[in-house]
Amino acid sequence: MAKPLKRLMRSRPVQSLLGRLLAGYLRLVQRTNTFVWDGDGSADAAYARIGPLPVIVAMWHGQHFMIPFAKRPQDPAAALVSRHGDGEFNAIALARLGIRAIRGSGARGTKVREKGGAAAMRGLIKTLAGGEMVVLTADIPKVSRVCGEGIVMLSRLSGRPVVPVAVVTSRRLDFHSWDRASIGLPFGRGAIVVGQPIAVPRDADPETLEACRLRIEQELNAVHARAYGRIGAADPGAPSMASDAKSHAA
Repeated sequence: MAKPLKRLMRSRPVQSLLGRLLAGYLRLVQRTNTFVWDGDGSADAAYARIGPLPVIVAMWHGQHFMIPFAKRPQDPAAALVSRHGDGEFNAIALARLGIRAIRGSGARGTKVREKGGAAAMRGLIKTLAGGEMVVLTADIPKVSRVCGEGIVMLSRLSGRPVVPVAVVTSRRLDFHSWDRASIGLPFGRGAIVVGQPIAVPRDADPETLEACRLRIEQELNAVHARAYGRIGAADPGAPSMASDAKSHAA
């Protein structure tokens, strides 16, 4: 993309317009799909199973378009949104859908400060302490469906459990991107699956932290498999046997 066009696309007015359009489109998708909640089909029953709020809602990258559908209107929530330019219109869309944005993202090595990871972690802990649930991706950028350490440490430091969630629709666009992003289309069927809470002990040693990381990863894959099963489809982003082995060896 040429630099002038790139600057235009990242200008505040254009980002605001894109955010409003995205929020409006997602509302259309939500209203024109028939969603079924896993279990007895009730959102309240699904939330009752996870226990007291707030919780840390975990999703895979690529689910960021669909995850707002799993939020009940009465539950205050905030989501971690990248500081990257494209994160601005996502933050605007989320705000119009009733979810506050916390800017920052996961990173490795020397990029943690640049990505705002430390400040975001403090913001997430403060948000949970204030009674808002938080929503964030479990996998770090460019490494799809391999759970990173960030969400595990957030649970450990905040004392709040991680709850894996998946939202899928029968009619959708699946992108051939690194994060296997998916966005629903109108006039289909949908499924929302809320997994069991995973608590990380405050005194967890490295072995326990790794076990929790693997469990979050496995449960996220499991809720996606269940969600796609409810609409009669296979998970297009399911990890291969090779990537599974790599994750378990990490």
